[in-house]
Amino acid sequence: SSPAACTRYAAPHPRALASTRGSPLGRVRSGCLQLCPKMYKVPGNYKPSNFDKKILMWTGRFKTEEEIPSRIPPEMLDIARNKARVKACYLMIGLTIIACFAVIASAEHHESLTSWNLAKKAKWREEAAISAEFKTK
Repeated sequence: SSPAACTRYAAPHPRALASTRGSPLGRVRSGCLQLCPKMYKVPGNYKPSNFDKKILMWTGRFKTEEEIPSRIPPEMLDIARNKARVKACYLMIGLTIIACFAVIASAEHHESLTSWNLAKKAKWREEAAISAEFKTK
């Protein structure tokens, strides 16, 4: 689209106008930069690896690997990685909660952790006393 097309959507940002006051077309150019930033971006300049393709499919951006173009914008991959990171965190939180319940369910109810620790320490003291007795003989 042309710079004139960009300016008809909304007024340019005042800070963008301040830097281009000396230019005769400064208002149009700064408004275009402010309002139509996608017009100046380079389309798809990153070649995704196989792992990147798996991330793009796991986050729901593409359904199959064949749908993924050979070159994609880096922003698309950044967004997919952020979504994958959040999904992985939720997955780890869920697995941690499940593991907590599994440990609680598998524990013997009549023994507490404190009594188990006291018994273990008593056994260690007994072994230490026996080894000390053999050393003195």
